[in-house]
Amino acid sequence: MENSRSDSYAAAGVDITAGYRAVELMKRHVARTRNEGCLDDVGGFGGCFGLNLKGMEEPVLVSGTDGVGTKLRIAMLLDKHDTIGIDCVAMCVNDVICCGAKPLFFLDYIACGKNVPERIADIVAGVAEGCVRSGSALIGGETAEHPGMMAADDYDLAGFSVGIVDKKKIIDNTRMVPGDTVIALASSGVHSNGFSLVRKVFDVENNPHLTEPCEELGGASIGETLLTPTKIYVKSILALLEQVDVKGISHITGGGFYENIPRSIPDGLCASIDKRSVKVLPIFNLIASRGNIPERDMFNTFNMGVGMSVVVPKAQEALALEILRSHGEDAYVIGTITEGKEKVVLA
Repeated sequence: MENSRSDSYAAAGVDITAGYRAVELMKRHVARTRNEGCLDDVGGFGGCFGLNLKGMEEPVLVSGTDGVGTKLRIAMLLDKHDTIGIDCVAMCVNDVICCGAKPLFFLDYIACGKNVPERIADIVAGVAEGCVRSGSALIGGETAEHPGMMAADDYDLAGFSVGIVDKKKIIDNTRMVPGDTVIALASSGVHSNGFSLVRKVFDVENNPHLTEPCEELGGASIGETLLTPTKIYVKSILALLEQVDVKGISHITGGGFYENIPRSIPDGLCASIDKRSVKVLPIFNLIASRGNIPERDMFNTFNMGVGMSVVVPKAQEALALEILRSHGEDAYVIGTITEGKEKVVLA
């Protein structure tokens, strides 16, 4: 690597030596995520991971991929890049866990206008933190410099997660019945969805008050509140699955309650949600008031304070709440499963 340099490539806007320095800077972050499945170090052509299939009859790999979306613009405006990677991991592993799969490893992809090694290392530091929180190994990734296609300070971040579950333990909704309980797991904020609307509401590109204390947010600024990383629910859900008959899980992302909860509800049944029980976070009240957004649109766009919902038997409601709370979740009942043609009703 020391002798690798192309003056011609650099003249075209790509500094490959910056890429090598970025890899060196990120290595210590990647090292934090290593687990028993890791077989090689970062920097090879492919990430290798050894599978431990002990105790599994029919192992099934479950994958999920996603990006951070335009929340990245908030990170750029605040020049804070060390948490956005948590969002990238969260958006993937929170999907994978909905099937009951334990995340194994993660790979990221960063496209940037100009490779600034320190900034890339900050981004990867967040990715590594997300991997630690989800028990995933960061076994590889890619950083691509795109001069002429992206502005020098712009970047995009995406990734994917691979998890594993025994086929007989895959969560489906075939056993869901009327009377089952719908439990909410509180979100940490807006998470990583709806930011095109958020950015419009707060006019973030021209808002001089973005970093100032905001009374409606308890003194926190709008910028730092919006940049709060997406909560990762993997470890608490895995603990829940060990003791409770979980019949459905929904990751509340883009489309809010109306699009995501129905994905775990079978035909003929309905998740009847009591809107009054939802612990709506202050940031959502602020978005609604500043943007004059109707309540239904809010529940159809944002998580409104509920990052994930789980359906459990009524008889195991108390146990489920106890387990989730013991793992740091603000978990509470928001509804019940009833008969009905609509898969979700908020009343």
